[in-house]
Amino acid sequence: MRFEFATAGRIIFGPGTLGEIGDLASDRGHRAFLVTGKDVERAAPVMKQLKNQGITITQFSIPGEPTTELVLTAVESARRAACEFVIAMGGGSVLDAGKVVAAMLTNSGELMDYLEVIGQGQPLSEKPAVFMAIPTTAGTGAEVTRNAVLDSPQHRVKVSMRSPLMLPDLALIDPELTYSIPPDITAVTGLDAFTQLLEAYVTEQANPLTDGICREGLQRAARSLKKACLDGKNTGARRDMCLASLFGGLALANAKLGAVHGFAGPLGGDVRRTPWRPVCRSAGTSFRDQSPGPALPGTAIACHKPLR
Repeated sequence: MRFEFATAGRIIFGPGTLGEIGDLASDRGHRAFLVTGKDVERAAPVMKQLKNQGITITQFSIPGEPTTELVLTAVESARRAACEFVIAMGGGSVLDAGKVVAAMLTNSGELMDYLEVIGQGQPLSEKPAVFMAIPTTAGTGAEVTRNAVLDSPQHRVKVSMRSPLMLPDLALIDPELTYSIPPDITAVTGLDAFTQLLEAYVTEQANPLTDGICREGLQRAARSLKKACLDGKNTGARRDMCLASLFGGLALANAKLGAVHGFAGPLGGDVRRTPWRPVCRSAGTSFRDQSPGPALPGTAIACHKPLR
């Protein structure tokens, strides 16, 4: 048996940890590129901390799915401001956009040189600029993955930019940032996390380390997803779902995924839907076909493992 495991340079998890971002960024440079979602006010605490450290901020919003054109605009903005490092605060789309900006700040050439499927898929030659990921949803685990998914409306498909060098330097997961997520978004992002854990658990590249991570994540998602949907202020449930999302990202970055996300790429690009909806729709059929037996062991473990 041989396997490898790689993840973000540093992972910080816990309620209230957002208050540490200023100190964590203080020695990364004087000019930060801050990628946010459409609600810029959610990033106000981060902006305040950075300004207190004397850091100049160039802010850029990703209001929905990151398209190749939108991300290119972000890259141009970061280059004009001579930004030294990148912070992304938001859902998986925002974090993925931030990864691409960090990569393109230090690598020459065009975006298409590095995109899979529709581009050349070339490897990065230089380490990206320092990248800090702050997720505000519990679903994709993008804060610890080595790829970024972009939408190409022209080609009607979603494609990845992928490199081991794209693993974030810092992943800061504060469950308090998810307390205000509405029930419908909690449900679909939570199902995305559960699906990724299950996919990574049954892939051919799974290993004992990723298996353990998946079992723990499946247990937490199974016991807490419904609770988080019914009561967004349930701190234990929100913590569990943030851990499930994080563990899903850790697992898929090292064991990869399966048929569900294989379908989701072209399906999501073709019907213009957010990534977790195609994932949820294709999960049932894919797992039935991919499973070696009548019942997936991950589901049984998630449901019956004693709670701590």
